[in-house]
Amino acid sequence: MEHKGTVTIETDRLCLRAFELKDIEPAFRNWTSDEAVTEFLRWQTHKDVSITEMVIKDWIEESKKPDFYQWAIVLKEMDEPVGTISVVDKNEHLNIVHIGYCIGSKWWHQGITSEAFSAIIPFLFEKVGANRIESQHDPNNPHSGNVMKKCGLVYEGTLRQADFSNKGIVDACMYSLLKEEWKNR
Repeated sequence: MEHKGTVTIETDRLCLRAFELKDIEPAFRNWTSDEAVTEFLRWQTHKDVSITEMVIKDWIEESKKPDFYQWAIVLKEMDEPVGTISVVDKNEHLNIVHIGYCIGSKWWHQGITSEAFSAIIPFLFEKVGANRIESQHDPNNPHSGNVMKKCGLVYEGTLRQADFSNKGIVDACMYSLLKEEWKNR
C-alpha cells in the first residue's frame, strides 16, 4: 500500500480531518464521555477531559506518520467533531485495512457514520491501494452492522468469541468489501 496519512476528505455534511488541539473539549463533550458510545467498544468511557486530551495529543503526534489514519468526523454545521473513524488495523502483505468508528449518541441514526465510512472507501482503494476493507461488530450491536451494509460491505460470518469489548469476550460479525467489488458497483 502507498500510505497517504489522514488527509482531509469532505462530503456534503462532513469534513473528515486529522485531529487538532481544539477538538479536545468537543470530543469529550460529544462522545468520549458518553457511556452509550463505549458500551460495545474496547476503551472505557472517559471520566475526565484529561484522558481525552492525552488520547487526542497522541493521535496528533501519530498523524505525522503516513500510515496513520484517524479522522475526526466534523459536522460542517457545527464545526466540531462528533465522532471518529479510523484504520484500527492493517495487513500490509494482503493490503487489508480494518475500520473502526464511533459517534456521539446524539447523532446516531442520522446517516453520519455511513456518510463518513462511504467517504473514506474511495480514498483507501484508489489512493492508498487497499484491496480489502473490513470491519466487524458485536452481534448485540446490529446498528453498527447496518452502517457496514449501507456502505456496501458484505457479511462474511460471525466469528465466535473472537473479540473483546467493555462487555467482555464477544462474538464478531465480520464484513468486507473488495476493491474489485467496489469498482464493479
